[in-house]
Amino acid sequence: MDETNFDWDDLRLFLAVARGGGLAAATASTRKSAPTLGRRILSLERRLGLELFRRMPRGYELTEDGRDLLAKAEALEDRIVPIVNHASGLATPVVKISAGTWVTHILCGAIGDLRAQDRVRLRFVASDQVLDIGRREVLIGVRNRRPEGPGLAGRRIGRVRFAVYAVNKTVQTWARIIGSTPSATWVKEQSRDDDAIELTDPRNALDLTLAGKTQAVLPTFLGRRFTTLTQRSEPLEELDHDQWLVTHHEDRFVPEVRRVIDRLYDVLRENCATA
Repeated sequence: MDETNFDWDDLRLFLAVARGGGLAAATASTRKSAPTLGRRILSLERRLGLELFRRMPRGYELTEDGRDLLAKAEALEDRIVPIVNHASGLATPVVKISAGTWVTHILCGAIGDLRAQDRVRLRFVASDQVLDIGRREVLIGVRNRRPEGPGLAGRRIGRVRFAVYAVNKTVQTWARIIGSTPSATWVKEQSRDDDAIELTDPRNALDLTLAGKTQAVLPTFLGRRFTTLTQRSEPLEELDHDQWLVTHHEDRFVPEVRRVIDRLYDVLRENCATA
């Protein structure tokens, strides 16, 4: 079954017909006429290449493929309805996005492009820790590796590179982030304790570097945004990594989430990726 051929609205109508045992019983909950429901179900079957129902004289009976889709759709419904409440028309869908400090900085600068005209509330979770998308701690994550967990889907954005930056060549003190990211580990290995300032917030490292007090390892997409900074090294190949947009396989079919994913991809591809 090619699950890329349907979205949440298709599944919502499918669930109503499956639970009602036919078109007539589903009209009240969906606010669609029986002929409209019939056309939508037939269109869904054609797109999937499956027969979901047997048309009986007194209603619709699920086929084996229909029962399989029903189980998947009900699992999706349990997760999505609290986020996207189509029935009430009152709840504003919340799309939580997890990314590191620097990517979140880029996304905040492009908030107009991300929101567009959608009725959706974005919530940025700036963290260098990997939050659990499978358990819906966030809906979308920007990650530095291809997703490997069960049920996760990923879209490669491009390559991210890092280099050493400072306002001039005379600065020798390192801005050393306390953490376990590859860039933090690299700086720890390169710097001496008596010639480093330790910080817990990467943003403070940028502030000190812009003030001419430290040198710091930054992603090149960030370093080139500040004209006062000079790139003091070649890109550090050992820190290169691919950037991925990651979400749960099922959530990506929700229209509001799908549109945010597409806009995130465009923003990050333009502002962060090198290849």
